[in-house]
Amino acid sequence: MSRTVSDPPLTCADVRDRSASGGLTGPSLGSNDGMRKVTSNDTGLMGRLDATGVAGRLGMPVAAGTGGPFDIAGLKKRLGALDRRLFRSVADAHLPGLHHVLPRLSRAADNSLLWAGVAGALALSGRRQMRRAATRGLLAISFASPVVNLLGKQAFARARPSIVDFPLKRLGRVPSSHSFPSGHSASAAAFATAVAMEAPAKIAVPVAVTAAAVCFSRVYTGVHYPGDVLAGMAIGATAALVTKRLWPGQTVLGDARVAVTAPLHDLDPGGAGVVVVVNNGAGRDPSTAEAVRRALPEAEVVEAEPGDELMKVLQDAAARARVLAVAGGDGTMNCGAQAAMERGIPLLPIPAGTFDHFARTLGLETIEEAVAAYRAGHVVAVDVGEVAGRVFLNTASLGIYPLVVDRREDWEGKIGKWPALMLAMADVLMHDRRPEELVVDGVRRKVWLLFAGNCAYQSHGVAPTRRDRLEDGVLDIRLLAATSRLPRLRAMASTFLGGFGLSRHYLQWRADHLSVTSAGVPEAGLRLARDGETFTAPAEVVLTKRPRSLLVFRPVD
Repeated sequence: MSRTVSDPPLTCADVRDRSASGGLTGPSLGSNDGMRKVTSNDTGLMGRLDATGVAGRLGMPVAAGTGGPFDIAGLKKRLGALDRRLFRSVADAHLPGLHHVLPRLSRAADNSLLWAGVAGALALSGRRQMRRAATRGLLAISFASPVVNLLGKQAFARARPSIVDFPLKRLGRVPSSHSFPSGHSASAAAFATAVAMEAPAKIAVPVAVTAAAVCFSRVYTGVHYPGDVLAGMAIGATAALVTKRLWPGQTVLGDARVAVTAPLHDLDPGGAGVVVVVNNGAGRDPSTAEAVRRALPEAEVVEAEPGDELMKVLQDAAARARVLAVAGGDGTMNCGAQAAMERGIPLLPIPAGTFDHFARTLGLETIEEAVAAYRAGHVVAVDVGEVAGRVFLNTASLGIYPLVVDRREDWEGKIGKWPALMLAMADVLMHDRRPEELVVDGVRRKVWLLFAGNCAYQSHGVAPTRRDRLEDGVLDIRLLAATSRLPRLRAMASTFLGGFGLSRHYLQWRADHLSVTSAGVPEAGLRLARDGETFTAPAEVVLTKRPRSLLVFRPVD
């Protein structure tokens, strides 16, 4: 007995009974009467079911290659055919002038030399934003390139396009590596996406256009299929986004709320009464002191060299200053804040460090902006945190992070800051570091990391970067506890990648004070980091707030 297309859908019992008897029939794929009998020579039960449309009716999967709804092999075949047609369309296209430009551009991008050159030009611009764009771009390439060349090409092993009948004047040097995905495209997309995350449109758009041209050139010169290029671009863009976890974006300039005070109107525009301490060990720009002298010709400029006792230099400067200006990074800035508070004078932050979180939160990014804020006399009051008699403007930490900072400082003079940071992280992981035994607000805990932020941070995890207020009177406390289910490697990753996937091992709350006592060896004290600088505190400390106690200059809104 046959079943026509108009009959009701088959049931599972129908399928079982009729397939067993050989009497299952269905619509013909080529016969005149629209019917044919399915025999045991058909390729498997799912193939027989699919031939009649039964699998689709019953919601059952169909084996690959049968032409059914889950036909992966067929889908790959169709995509491959489309890829080849697109490649042939580009090969047949006549684009006047491009056959001279695109092959040269493609060769320039070999080994990412083009992007290294662009990064160098951005870094030499002298603008912090451009240096960040260059650094993020190269970091993104360093992530994308191994994924493409060591994983993607080896996993797919796709052959290069055939160069038969390809225009010889456009044909590029065909690499010996596999075709899928495109490494040039991955690097181009990684760099362009990363630059767009940091740089203004007038820089990001030309870089993006150049990257798009490099991607197209890989097809135009006959060395890649379009699908190779699209996959490479996707990997590159993803790599750029991943850098956000390792290296968070810029603090939003000037958005943080502060307590406004009466402006100062009797300041000398040339800087008389201002003492500027420039920390030459901050390492951002060796010409900072000279730039400050040009901007404030009447100010006294003191240069602190590596090896000087920075706190004493700052205290001596504050003793004879009406305004204490400090040029350096966040560690220098918190020493300057302490010296200014001791004398009751305002602090003028001049950003000249690696991150400058505090200055940027105030809205200061350059020397010129700091000088403009001084001349406007716009002074505001902000909170500071305090631990063991020392202030902090951004964060104070115990646990893994101070260990990493100590190791980094041991090596950065020899190999540079970023390589030293990577080596320090590896050192902490390889050695048998154990969580700290602490009593936190009366509760005994094993702790990988304890973070206390000066005011509430908006981002999540144990390494937050953004604040919307600098005068809320609270500490933002985040704790990463140690258990058998949270090993050291995951704790380290959570610390430096933003706290992804911490679940119940991660605690967060806000308070105006926090007591911490070492439950281990009391005489060893507690190793803490405050604003990126480490020190040893007594075995029992209390972290507190000093609300609106620091006067600082800020740009006029």
